[in-house]
Amino acid sequence: MLFNPKYFYRLSFWTSLFCFLLLIYDFGFHSSITESFDLDLFYYYALLVGLVSSVLTYINDRKRIYQRIAILDGVSGLFSGVLLALHFFTPENYEFRQFAEQLSLEKFAAALLFFKGFLDLRVSYKRTALNPAQLFLISFVVIILGGTLLLSLPGATHEGIGLLDALFTATSAVCVTGLIVVDTATHFTFFGQSILLFLIQIGGLGILTFVSYFSYFFKGEISYEKQIAINQINSSGAIGKELGLLKSILIITLSIEAFSALLIFYNTDPAAFTSVSERVFFSVFHAVSAFCNAGFSTLSDSLMQGGFQFNYGLQLAIILTFVLGGLGFPIVSNIVSYLSYKAKGVFSFFDKPNYRPWVLTLNSRIALSTTIVLTVGGTLVFFGLEKDGVLSSHSGFGKLVTALFGATTPRTAGFNTVDASHFRFPTLLLTMFLMWVGASPKSTGGGIKTSTLAIAILNILSLARGRERIELYRREIVEVTVKRAFAMISLSIIVIAIGVLGISAFEPDLTMIEIAFESVSAYSTTGLSMGITSSLSPISKFIIIILMFVGRVSALTVLIAIFRNVINQNYRYPKEEITIH
Repeated sequence: MLFNPKYFYRLSFWTSLFCFLLLIYDFGFHSSITESFDLDLFYYYALLVGLVSSVLTYINDRKRIYQRIAILDGVSGLFSGVLLALHFFTPENYEFRQFAEQLSLEKFAAALLFFKGFLDLRVSYKRTALNPAQLFLISFVVIILGGTLLLSLPGATHEGIGLLDALFTATSAVCVTGLIVVDTATHFTFFGQSILLFLIQIGGLGILTFVSYFSYFFKGEISYEKQIAINQINSSGAIGKELGLLKSILIITLSIEAFSALLIFYNTDPAAFTSVSERVFFSVFHAVSAFCNAGFSTLSDSLMQGGFQFNYGLQLAIILTFVLGGLGFPIVSNIVSYLSYKAKGVFSFFDKPNYRPWVLTLNSRIALSTTIVLTVGGTLVFFGLEKDGVLSSHSGFGKLVTALFGATTPRTAGFNTVDASHFRFPTLLLTMFLMWVGASPKSTGGGIKTSTLAIAILNILSLARGRERIELYRREIVEVTVKRAFAMISLSIIVIAIGVLGISAFEPDLTMIEIAFESVSAYSTTGLSMGITSSLSPISKFIIIILMFVGRVSALTVLIAIFRNVINQNYRYPKEEITIH
């Protein structure tokens, strides 16, 4: 090697970081502040430094050319080189130069440079320093704090925002909750709404998913320690399957969100928007927010707003999106495999195998069965309770769609087509129960999860029948799963109870049902509210922030991160049964 390669990596990183800070300054502050500086010149100098740094890196390390990151380096370098040539070696009236400057391509190149520099970071995830649970929690904290700073920039809002409200909004977005203290539609600028969109997407999937997969994709390698960390966080099974899972997560997410955006765009009225670009952004924002079960909307009254409340095609598209997001990535992937298997069976009718492979896993069967029961049962009960209430203004088909929406959105989606504050008391209890259950495991939703509820019910039935183990679909559920389900249920009740107790101490004017509804919604990362969020005191808002965070990462993960794992000992104490009833 001609030089120490770490200097080039540092130069590339600091250059990309400078571009990132420059982008934040450019978009985050009002034009009256940025007009006095020629920021474009700084972009071009940063691109020049990044290009030179990249060339020197390859001269110093020839093996790098065989890694897949060379593709990204090549595209980034070519793009930067063309922009630099246009800016420094062509006249100002040159057609292609004017076209590039009008589209602000230098800013896009700077963002690409930051992304490339971020991937070049040599970060070590040594398990001796941080266990996977701690790494998972820290990643969310970093995203929330970063989002808070971005939302606090003058260019993100029209009239400014307090630090606590910025922290609340960032936490709600990263934890894909949807509770808001300021109106997303009117308070935030396009830049601020774009930040929320980014936080929702990153929070829904997890920053480790993006970093781990793209780091491997471009570098072509991943350490064994990283594989163990990803495996424990994502529960991908055997070591070596992590990257396949990460790839599936990204493909499933982008595919469903793209298809959903098209459905939403098709089912919206062009007259409701001032331009095609606004309609496109509306479609993309709600597709991402729905799939990530975030519940954020660029409409002041969510889908209750005029022109959207009775748009049943749009509501069905959003229902489909957040239900798929709430099923969980492993289950959606398993369903795709099952449908593929069934499709192959149709075309190979005369060449059927002598055995029936176990395609649809036990986890998928339990989650799908529980989801169907909750959806159908919740819709019927909601319809029966509110057909003369909040559903009275809808037609026959509209009542059914709205009831379906009311039964599925509490499962952590957070969108609303009717006002929850007008629900009857039994409907509020039903909604709170559905919020508490939430979505399926390894999904973008929260709650105790459908499988946890199913395991608890199956355990009760097994005990009632005098059985010592749970058997289902000719499979036996391991004991540790039952213990985890019991722990999830117990911890959720404890955390919610503490939240209700804390808020009630500082909000004496609120009723207990309002406080309980808000607390359950925050812990389950649902985002439904009876309209009290913005009027809460600072301490109560902070309690809601804690509930949203703990609910997103799960209370069990927090405990695992706090306590060190005990090494299994090769001994067993005598067993003794304890009287509990």
